[in-house]
Amino acid sequence: MSLLDRHVGFVHALREAGLPVSPAEGLDAARALEVIDLAERESLRAAYAATLVKRPSHRPGFDTLFDLWFPASTTGLQAAREGGPDLETAGVPELRDRLAELLLEAEGQGQGMNAFARAMVGRFGRQPAGPGRQNWFSYPVMRALSPETLMARLLAEVLAGRERGGLAEKVARQRIGENIERFTEAVSTDVRRRIAEDSGIERIARSSVRPPLEQLDFLRVTKADLARLRREVHPLARRLAARLTVKHRLGHRGRLDFRRTVRASLSSGGVPLTTFNRPRRPHKPELVVLCDASDSVASFAHFTLLLTYALREQFAKVRAFGFVDTVDEITRFFVPGADVVEAMTRLTKEADMVRFGRTDYGHALEAFAERYGDSVGPKTSLLILGDARSNYQPPALDTLKRLARDARHAYWLNPEPTAQWDTGDSLATAYGGVVPMYECRNVAQLAAFIEELA
Repeated sequence: MSLLDRHVGFVHALREAGLPVSPAEGLDAARALEVIDLAERESLRAAYAATLVKRPSHRPGFDTLFDLWFPASTTGLQAAREGGPDLETAGVPELRDRLAELLLEAEGQGQGMNAFARAMVGRFGRQPAGPGRQNWFSYPVMRALSPETLMARLLAEVLAGRERGGLAEKVARQRIGENIERFTEAVSTDVRRRIAEDSGIERIARSSVRPPLEQLDFLRVTKADLARLRREVHPLARRLAARLTVKHRLGHRGRLDFRRTVRASLSSGGVPLTTFNRPRRPHKPELVVLCDASDSVASFAHFTLLLTYALREQFAKVRAFGFVDTVDEITRFFVPGADVVEAMTRLTKEADMVRFGRTDYGHALEAFAERYGDSVGPKTSLLILGDARSNYQPPALDTLKRLARDARHAYWLNPEPTAQWDTGDSLATAYGGVVPMYECRNVAQLAAFIEELA
């Protein structure tokens, strides 16, 4: 494969993985290749990163794809053999001794650790998959060498009789832990390289890189993703509050400024050709959040609760309600200073949101209007979060119309793709005809919705 083909394929793979790379940036990267030594692989990586990567969160996916399209040379195993055993014939205890030496070196002895990882994948990572076929896995390598179990031995060597529990141990433990992570990643990288050689780069590229955080589907987020999403939510909450405040301010002018109007009329013989109004007092809008907390949208519900928690700092008054087939106010779980994860745990145990366990939007809306209808008023923005799937139950559209009419603004965010609306038990179009409904599957779409409010 020529360098041009690799460049075009690499840029296309970045776009397929969700990284925003424009044609102009692809050309910038190609021009950067003219001024670097192409034999220096890390210089090549740096040139591509400088021209194509926009956010730190995009870097892991970029590095994974770079290692697939521009793999390291596999002829330098001598670096792993220097000062160590024959990697093809040595026993596991000898290999663990060699790994321990590498883990003690600054940054894992660079190329030496990478070459050692490649050798270990070649020795332990191959698994037969039928006549003439083979698969490659990281797990057999890590199981054979068990680098985590070397920590106590390595700490003893580093501290050499010094007192345990102090700063020296903390620094040593951190350095060794980072080198173990570096070795683990080197093994994974070589496994991906070997699979790409056997099955094709494009195939392994599609399955190796998760979408960037801002494009990660809410319905597929993990607990670790939620922790990262918390950092993205707070600025979005501020922007949402600002947008709703602007719509409120532009929608109604302040009271007549009599003195300015009279003063201006003096230039026209006392005729008030131009009137002036007093600016409205700055305010924080009020918000009511109605959130589907059923199992079918559990991950999205967790995200919306994170959003609710962040919104409490931006609005004068926020009331949050969760429902499955009945509704309960959950504002009490998100008091200022509360731990979000703990609040979610308490909510699932203590909130009264379930009668029979099947999502019923119609009954939930009617229960909300009956018990909490006074929470929606002319100063309130109503935000509904859910997939609009109601298990074929009556939709209670009249109740929703009344709530939307009473609110200053009403919006519905749906975590399902638009193509799935109105399939099965979805009532998306029916509800969307009452309250404007927006597809909101990730942070990027949430940010686009907030911008659209302007």
